[in-house]
Amino acid sequence: EYFQEVKEGDRVTVKRELAVQPKFPKKLQGRGGVVNGKRGQSYIVKINDHNKEKIYIIHPAHLRKLK
Repeated sequence: EYFQEVKEGDRVTVKRELAVQPKFPKKLQGRGGVVNGKRGQSYIVKINDHNKEKIYIIHPAHLRKLK
C-alpha cells in the first residue's frame, strides 16, 4: 500500500500508518474523502470537516481505496 496508485476522483478513507513519517493529526483517522490530485508522491484529498470542506496532502500509505 506504500506504492499504491489512486486516480483522481476516487473515494478514499484515511487510516494512520504509524511507520511512515511525517505523522498527521489523529482527527483524520477514519475520515473519508475524494482524491483531488497529486502533489509529488502524496495525494490531495478533500475531506468534509463538519460543514467545511478542507484539503489535506496525504501520503498514499495512509489511504485506503473505497469500492
